[in-house]
Amino acid sequence: MAELRHATAAAAATHASSSPAKRDAESVSASSPLVASSSPRGGGGGGGDGKDGAPRSSSAPHLHHQRYRLPSPVRSLLALEDPRSPSASASYRILVAVVACLVVAALVSAPSVWSRLNAPYLCRKDGIRLHCPRVNERDSLWENPHAAAASWKPCAERRSDEISDLAPENETSGYIFIHAEGGLNQQRIAICNAVAIAKIMSATLILPVLKQDQIWKDQTKFEDIFDVDYFINSLKDDVRIIRDIPEWFTEKDELFTSIKRTVKNIPKYASAQFYIDNVLPRIKEKKIMSIKPFVDRLGYDNVPTEINRLRCRVNYHALKFLPEIEEMADKLATRMRNRTGNVNPYMALHLRFEKGMVGLSFCDFAGTREEKAMMADYRQKQWPRRYKNGSHLWPLALEKRKEGRCPLEPGEIGIILRAMGYTKETQIYVASGQVYGGSNRMAPLRNMFPNLVGASFSFCR
Repeated sequence: MAELRHATAAAAATHASSSPAKRDAESVSASSPLVASSSPRGGGGGGGDGKDGAPRSSSAPHLHHQRYRLPSPVRSLLALEDPRSPSASASYRILVAVVACLVVAALVSAPSVWSRLNAPYLCRKDGIRLHCPRVNERDSLWENPHAAAASWKPCAERRSDEISDLAPENETSGYIFIHAEGGLNQQRIAICNAVAIAKIMSATLILPVLKQDQIWKDQTKFEDIFDVDYFINSLKDDVRIIRDIPEWFTEKDELFTSIKRTVKNIPKYASAQFYIDNVLPRIKEKKIMSIKPFVDRLGYDNVPTEINRLRCRVNYHALKFLPEIEEMADKLATRMRNRTGNVNPYMALHLRFEKGMVGLSFCDFAGTREEKAMMADYRQKQWPRRYKNGSHLWPLALEKRKEGRCPLEPGEIGIILRAMGYTKETQIYVASGQVYGGSNRMAPLRNMFPNLVGASFSFCR
């Protein structure tokens, strides 16, 4: 009995001398699923006798109380290690810092990843064909982005308190005469500018002449397109306009041939003050003067606001097509709407890739050697001063292409439209003349948009 009491007291003393951390670790080890079983293989409780209860050799691997080793921070999170221990506490802080860095990196990179996932899709080129993935068309592509502007008052309308300051006919500063050059759009701009400078200088405007274009060879006159009477009457409170050169002027042939009767060297986008200081004195002296050239010879930001309002009045009100042209336009628009229906809207696309535009751009485009040689001859004939010997054109063409100052080819326009979200089923009407390069140049655009209709009308120039 004395020996039994002595053994029990020694065991109790040993248990009491162990630290709390050690006792916690032992309790965790006992309850952890990742600790190997310490019980003997057999069913014997603590016996050391018999086959199953025989004591193990000290050289055998000790599987009892052996943990599967995990990183210390992970063990702390899984409650496999006491987080209060110095090694676990430092590892825990490192793990938290790493997780925080990963979270911050994910938040920073999320917008970039999202933008890449939603980036415009790319088309795969197969010869002259472009195979693009099918996408769903967004409704916003056909919505008016400036719908709120429908309630705005047009700036071209005359104000109720606006009083005409038109001088009497016998007090006019003189007469100006211009040739409207280019296509119909450029001619409209020239006519608007002619009315504007006549207002600036208090001069009388002679009805502009539509100059025969070098490309179209069209001899259409002003009165063949626009309603002349309506044009003159709608602007009678702003500018005095007459149909023809006054009869008392006998030097009609000299208006565009004689230097004495022509105002030249007007800079592009000139200011209103430039005309008052440099052009008005010559008009007062000669009474009748022509202005040549007259393409973009009046600015927009350097003229009074009422002059820009007058331009709008000319473009959107005074320049009215003849009834037969308006009737034809209504028929065309009605047929295009009926073909697609209200559910499927259509697009009118002006490619601006005619021979004249390509030649005037002095840009280089893909094509055969024969095509390039023919274009070089055409440029040398039409613009000899710009062409010179042609040696400087290649680096100039590369520079203009990098700066985005070259016309887009039909295939490039098709890629842009597909990238914007327009689907393969979009109905497109080509509203331009003969495209340079013909059907071969149009093939990529037609492959991307099979519902493409090309048309050219003489009055559309």
